Amino acid sequence: MPSLLGPFVRCGFGATLLVLCLVLAGFTCTGSEHAATATLPAAFSDLLPHFLVEPEDEFIVKNKPVMLTCRSTPATQIYFKCNGEWVHQDDHLIERTVDPATALPIMQVTIEITRQQVEKIFGLDEYWCQCVAWSTTGTQKSQKAYIRIAYLRKNFEEEPQGKEVALDEEVLLRCHPPEGVPQAEVEWQRNEDVVNPASDPNFFITTDHNLVIKKARLADTGNYTCVAKNIVARRKSTSATVLVYVDGGWSEWSKWSACGADCSMWRSRECTQPSPGTGGKDCQGLDLQSLNCTSEQCPQTVSGAEDVALYVGMVAVALCLTLLLIVVVLVYRRKKEGLDADVADSSILTTGFQPMGIKPSKPENSHLLTIQPDLTTTTTSYQGTLRSRHDATGKFSMTNGPLLDPLPNGSHTLHNGKLNSDPAEFVSRLSTQSYFKTLPRDVANTSYGTFNFLGGRLTIPNAGISLLIPPEAIPRGKIYEIYLTVQRKEDLRLPLAGCQTLLSPVVSCGPPGVVLSRPVILSMDHCSDACLDNWAVRLKKQNYEGAWEDVLLMGEELVSEPYYCQLEAETCRLFSEQLGTLALVGESLHMGAAKRLRLVLFSDAYCSTLEYNIRVYCMDDTQDVFKEVMQMERQLGGRLIDEPHVLLFKDSYHNLRLSIHDMPQAHWRSKLLAGYQEIPFYHIWNGSQRYLHCTFTLERLSLSTCELTCQLCVWQVEGEGQSFGLDFNIAKDTRAVDSEFLLMDTNATALAGPSAFQIPYLIRQKICSSLDAPCPNGADWRMLAQRLKLERHMSFFASKASPTSVILDLWEAQHFHSGNINQLATVMADIGKQEAMIFLVSDGEC
Repeated sequence: MPSLLGPFVRCGFGATLLVLCLVLAGFTCTGSEHAATATLPAAFSDLLPHFLVEPEDEFIVKNKPVMLTCRSTPATQIYFKCNGEWVHQDDHLIERTVDPATALPIMQVTIEITRQQVEKIFGLDEYWCQCVAWSTTGTQKSQKAYIRIAYLRKNFEEEPQGKEVALDEEVLLRCHPPEGVPQAEVEWQRNEDVVNPASDPNFFITTDHNLVIKKARLADTGNYTCVAKNIVARRKSTSATVLVYVDGGWSEWSKWSACGADCSMWRSRECTQPSPGTGGKDCQGLDLQSLNCTSEQCPQTVSGAEDVALYVGMVAVALCLTLLLIVVVLVYRRKKEGLDADVADSSILTTGFQPMGIKPSKPENSHLLTIQPDLTTTTTSYQGTLRSRHDATGKFSMTNGPLLDPLPNGSHTLHNGKLNSDPAEFVSRLSTQSYFKTLPRDVANTSYGTFNFLGGRLTIPNAGISLLIPPEAIPRGKIYEIYLTVQRKEDLRLPLAGCQTLLSPVVSCGPPGVVLSRPVILSMDHCSDACLDNWAVRLKKQNYEGAWEDVLLMGEELVSEPYYCQLEAETCRLFSEQLGTLALVGESLHMGAAKRLRLVLFSDAYCSTLEYNIRVYCMDDTQDVFKEVMQMERQLGGRLIDEPHVLLFKDSYHNLRLSIHDMPQAHWRSKLLAGYQEIPFYHIWNGSQRYLHCTFTLERLSLSTCELTCQLCVWQVEGEGQSFGLDFNIAKDTRAVDSEFLLMDTNATALAGPSAFQIPYLIRQKICSSLDAPCPNGADWRMLAQRLKLERHMSFFASKASPTSVILDLWEAQHFHSGNINQLATVMADIGKQEAMIFLVSDGEC
């Protein structure tokens, strides 16, 4: 029986003793406490072993090992086999007993599996074990038991969102629990109490863990939380507030009253069926009606002294009211002469502007908007004309201190391109890996490529985002498939506190954990005023558990850290030795800190009615947000009616106000009841919304009117604002939504090898060897940094093995689309390198 002795070859003396025991029939071997063999009586020698206990699937929680047990009768030996390899004899714990009913010998074997054993093959295959039992007749194998490492991630893939619903309306709260092994169980809580559909049939939990409230009741108002739990941990989602409101309803009319002395009768009703509650609307209409009686029903009365006294009293009261009204009018006129503001202030307008994607507008106001939300709930009006208040520069002063500084005119060039292969295939393949399941599936905002030591470049079209992989950044002999993508703000909840605001798009590049020999350069737009005296700018990175960590504070960088940042006027250049999900977050140090906002105006491409809508978007001045708005308006059939305008929005806690006026009154009028529309400060500063917009609904008095001229004014409360003139033809102007303001980028999204760089690889090596070595006359990399205005980063360049190569990497990142290699040649000539066009120097020139 060689197959039986195979597992004991390594056991030395124990194996020899075991063979001796097997030879001596009828004797039981007890010479080794780890031996897993025994002899059977002759009466049982023809029986095959069968299992009384087989190993079961187990989960390793944290670092606690698990025990697998196998019990068989009758058996001469039992051993475990894990992932095709026999477990060593010394790792078996053996127990022998006898079945009192059948007198058959029973053997039980137990082994211990640790986390380290499972992790050795983690990701390659599942870890499994089974036991094999022998008797003199043959062998039997147990079922396979799979051992997995248990975990539960922290972040929910989808969290419930708060809602306002009417009474008896159905409510759906969605929840997608975090990924875990074993799969998490889900329960719902309302105000920290468990929701039990068995005791309250009005609740129903679907198979995909969503909570359904069949008919909303007032008692269902509360904070709802999705709770996921398994054997490892228990996670809670953010609470979603459900508010059940009741719109008021009229009772039946009362009976008509008797005809009174004034020859009229009346009836009434009350708003009690039901009474409005929790923010519901009041009843619309009259609660009291009156009706003249017929002459036959009027009571006949005789005029007397009492009637005369009544009439005299009424005349006296009328005279008093007239005098009082005259006094009020006079006081009002005097005050009006001293007013310096054109538009009345109203705090209730702070709720008039809402971001897209929340509660829809009320039905009675739907004709005023083409895109949600409802902006017609504002109630302020003009107190005079704005035309005479404007100067020739188009600015008007609200008070003394400037809070909204105008920006000089500047050009904003956007770039676009096409993927040179099928991005959907790449995203689909990438999403099958467990770590990338949370990545967005938006292939339009994703770029990828395969790179080796020669490096390359990834670019997301029209987003202002690129990743430069310098030569030698990827070790020789390695080939990486690298991706670059923009995360949507609603997909990731970036924790912001106090005066913090998001200054850049959230960008993911990966895969995380790849080994890099030198830093790559991630370029992305930002919307700060680029004045570090006003900001504390931090780089945040999302770790593997989904939490955000501060990895860099600009101005206090250490050259030993894996991250380094250069903040330019509109772009951030990030040197990174690690790939992952990154974002820039700024904290204002005082009220002078300002974000750059971009105002973009759209209207309907074709207008066949008297109403004409102008949509004004207010967004962060980054190309990725501008690209999203362009794509959305293209789907809506909108068109761009003016070039984008850039303004500064200060951290002054004042809201942003917008108004349109100075229209030709003979042809146009505004349908808005308010003098202006207002965007709350925290909507803009928080930055959690992708874009904010408001709609101005205008009405032309004739269908033949096509020319529209007006002024768009934007200002923060109590501050100086900006005024933009609009002059266009609504019928003839057919400018497409992606006209000259969205310059299409013809460059490929992924470039690998020499085509990704302006400086040839061999010439680059010669430049580095020439300038890396220090020269007595200073003609080395330090002078190159000074001529390129990069002297602020001298200490960072000096910490690298080749400072010149890092400087050239930064030059490539800055000048890929607009760089001129002849300009770099001129800089080399200024340094003192005579052969600038080929960048060759001799050692003697130093």
